[in-house]
Amino acid sequence: QPQLVESGGGLVQPGGSLRLSCTASGFTLKHYAVHWFRQAPGKEREGVSCISWSGGRIYYSDSVKGRFTISRDNAKNTVYLQMNILKPEDTAVYYCAARPFVVRTTPDEYDYWGQGTQVTVSS
Repeated sequence: QPQLVESGGGLVQPGGSLRLSCTASGFTLKHYAVHWFRQAPGKEREGVSCISWSGGRIYYSDSVKGRFTISRDNAKNTVYLQMNILKPEDTAVYYCAARPFVVRTTPDEYDYWGQGTQVTVSS
């Protein structure tokens, strides 16, 4: 059964850092583009960052550009999201999603989803 599992969320103070992991099982993630989305209470799911299957194309939303870094380790079947200088407005459930090869911006275009990991930024 193909699935994605996120980990690394938690409670952090403003200005702090977290690293999220998205690990695939049941399929080889290296052939897939991966997108990190997030959803805060009462808000729509929004794209945060995505990386193509080769790692050659990377995108960030304006709200996280310069603070977050996406990367992948195909040997570990894992994509990471390093989040620095966290702000209270980054508080949300973070989801990773995968689709073959090419990145897309809309959630409906992704085939596999993780269950989400909560990130809370608060003092």
